[in-house]
Amino acid sequence: MTTTPSRTWALCGALGGLIGLVGLFVGAELTSAVGDGIKDNALVVAEIAGRRNYVWLYQAVSAAAAALLLVFAAGLRRHLAAQEPAGSLVPGVAATGLGLVAAALVVGGGMSTELYWALGEPDRWDPDTIAAMVEIYNTIAWVWTGAGVAALAVAAGGFRHGSVAKWLALVSTLLGLLVFATQAYPAQYAALFPGGLWVIVAGLAFTFGGRRPAPTA
Repeated sequence: MTTTPSRTWALCGALGGLIGLVGLFVGAELTSAVGDGIKDNALVVAEIAGRRNYVWLYQAVSAAAAALLLVFAAGLRRHLAAQEPAGSLVPGVAATGLGLVAAALVVGGGMSTELYWALGEPDRWDPDTIAAMVEIYNTIAWVWTGAGVAALAVAAGGFRHGSVAKWLALVSTLLGLLVFATQAYPAQYAALFPGGLWVIVAGLAFTFGGRRPAPTA
């Protein structure tokens, strides 16, 4: 009898990557009206106080993406473990990388709670405190370094053991290296773009193709 495991986990990855990539980018509209020339934090708060619904969206997006990526991480680990030699580090490293992304989303999105209420009552808050929260809001959830770790682990498995298709191994290598390139410069939040793209591509690849565990009698 041939078993056909569900690929829901892979679809969760594609959805998590899409929600994270698009949702976090939209959430950044909170500060889009703030010009680079505004140095007074009180003026910054005045500009963004009426846009706090973006913060609510950001929180919801972060939580949803984190949950979906954890499911993807668990499914990816199981899938790779069925393809890799016994004792291979690839499944664990790939899953851990995605777990790091989920953690960044939870921490970064968690800042949204205090920021949302602070923007609702800006007169009761120190504008410098709100400005500091905005900086965290605009950074932590975007640092998808772990996606680069997962991508390179998948690439290694694909090239060394054929655990994924060669085209996916190649794409994973390129996007994984792009993720780490963003970490070499003080603009780590840029990891969201290649990291999110990799999660989407990998999720779709495992949803609609890729290797399956061998048939069992």
